[in-house]
Amino acid sequence: MPRVSIIVPVYNVENYIEKCLNSLVNQTLKDIEIIIVNDGSKDSSKQKIIPYLEKFKNIKYVEKENGGLSDARNFGMKYATRRIYCFFRF
Repeated sequence: MPRVSIIVPVYNVENYIEKCLNSLVNQTLKDIEIIIVNDGSKDSSKQKIIPYLEKFKNIKYVEKENGGLSDARNFGMKYATRRIYCFFRF
């Protein structure tokens, strides 16, 4: 079981998502799970996330209708296996 759950809300961040995910997967703490919540993006964010899902088994991906940043965070918490959270915001 991972020590830390990191929730990454995503909404139309195709220009930034790869930099964010590269930073997360290259952390020195490897005992983490990364939960990406696509909050109804209309750009190519999902297409840029897919290669990370295929390469890293500690990344979970979920989609929902757009509801805003707080709603995306709360939605992602349902998928976390730990109660130590870290939230990313662009």
